[in-house]
Amino acid sequence: MDATYMNVTVPAMCPPKYEVASVVRLITPNQLPALDQQAPHYTVVGAGKTGIDACLWLLQHGVDPSGITWIMPRDSWLLDRAQIQPGPENAASDAESFTARIRAVLESPTVEELFQRLEAGGLLLRLSSDVTPTAYRCATVSRTELEQLRRITDIVRHGRVRRIGADAVELDGATVPARPGTLYIDCTADGLEARPVMPMFSGSRITLQALVPCQQVFSAAFVAHVEATFEDDAEKNRICVAAPHPNTALDWLRSSAHLDDLLLRWSAERGLLEWCDASRLTKYSIGSLPDELRTMLFEGLHAERKQLQQLLAHEDQAVAVVVN
Repeated sequence: MDATYMNVTVPAMCPPKYEVASVVRLITPNQLPALDQQAPHYTVVGAGKTGIDACLWLLQHGVDPSGITWIMPRDSWLLDRAQIQPGPENAASDAESFTARIRAVLESPTVEELFQRLEAGGLLLRLSSDVTPTAYRCATVSRTELEQLRRITDIVRHGRVRRIGADAVELDGATVPARPGTLYIDCTADGLEARPVMPMFSGSRITLQALVPCQQVFSAAFVAHVEATFEDDAEKNRICVAAPHPNTALDWLRSSAHLDDLLLRWSAERGLLEWCDASRLTKYSIGSLPDELRTMLFEGLHAERKQLQQLLAHEDQAVAVVVN
């Protein structure tokens, strides 16, 4: 069982990929609880889930929002935690969420309109209403947490950090002054590193990867069930197709199309749906739905997957025109 392939790293495991002057105070998020006193100012470097959690920790421990600077290379589309609760007890609400997502996809002639519909339906969130996110990495927040994050107004959007000096921070697109006494918190490690998709099953080796995008725990449990239930590696790999980690906003479409494909594959095996229904980790308790609703949902998944592929093909064509 190879659980190392995805090469997950956190800030405490690696130095930052930017230069830091010797006089600069820089820590990783796991060092925050050990601080014996508040700093005059904090700068959180990185806008992924780790950066989000660092900002929330500071706010929850009494740091005034005016005392926080947040360096945000890219804004991201965020998931509403209330929309992705697992367990069979949430099957009805999950079906409603699926239906709303399918409707948004089918009624959107462009990617821009799709994201507008997803946001209007509460399926995706963003930090700032006037900034269109370009990233999607499955970061999840509650609406209460999002309101807390919006209290931070000093957000630096000039790309990634190149160097932190005593008097200035150099970024891809600008150099900004450094505040005296600032404590920098490095949240830039890539916990969802892009890795080539590998066959999950190969003889005596299982290479763990996410099946459902960004749902590693459920994916590992599902893989264990498939290993214990099926004999042929080809069949197991047909059922367990790994998902690339999302990065850009368009990867929301790719991740959704991948999930549609998985669910349609699993629907051919009643035992797989029954296992999902019984698992407390799953958000996909489809087998327990009434037959009519389940049939309508699978028909919707077919249509959604086709529309997502068409939207992605249109975006690819647009990019090709610009390049040429």
